[in-house]
Amino acid sequence: MNGPEILISFAPELGIFVPHGRRGGPTAAVTDGVSTLGHVVESLGVPLTEVGALVVDGRETAAAHVPAAGETVTVRAVPRPQPVPGAPLRFLLDVHLGTLARRLRLLGVDAAYESTDIGDPALAARSAAERRVLLSRDRGLLRRRELWAGAYVYSDRPDDQLRDVLGRFAPELRPWTRCSACNGTLRSATKEEVADRLEGGTRGTYDVFAQCGDCGRVFWRGAHHDRLEGIVERAMEEFGAAGRRFTARTAAGS
Repeated sequence: MNGPEILISFAPELGIFVPHGRRGGPTAAVTDGVSTLGHVVESLGVPLTEVGALVVDGRETAAAHVPAAGETVTVRAVPRPQPVPGAPLRFLLDVHLGTLARRLRLLGVDAAYESTDIGDPALAARSAAERRVLLSRDRGLLRRRELWAGAYVYSDRPDDQLRDVLGRFAPELRPWTRCSACNGTLRSATKEEVADRLEGGTRGTYDVFAQCGDCGRVFWRGAHHDRLEGIVERAMEEFGAAGRRFTARTAAGS
């Protein structure tokens, strides 16, 4: 770029995206005089999905603004919890976030997931078509213009990923209501209703079952239930009430 020079600073939360030299405070950036501020911010490393506001000379400004020489720009991080207007809160996760998808479903959160790599264009198109927030650690994917909404997942550890998403979006948690395999809705089922899907040992040991209304998979409190119960209890203790409060505030328009 060879044009107007601006002074730009990034919120500390966005430091992961920018070079080390831009993390300590305002630094100079040369623009081309044509590109929008949103393009400039992304060219410096920050996906717009992670930007809460762009402030130019003290005034909040749209990403379409074309920077002029001498302007001072502050790039803020998204608020937490982050409102997602215009559709029920639903997620789409890329191929690398399978464990996170299963944990969100365990908590009753609508989390679609592609278990194979269908490519960035197809993921972005599905996000737009189904109005889902795309969750990914791929910064390039999150820069695609056809996305409806997106969010960067800041950790590669499933426990931290779950806390990140729940803290950022405060979804309503309804544990044990979604199928961990396909994201369908679970219903209670009697042993007689699902007997043809059970092995002999399971039929003789368990009496409480749930079945997915979409894929037909049957669930019961098996050997892994204590571990799953621990995930649910920790999430509900930390985020259950917060999610309900945020949902109520959103519904009230506050």
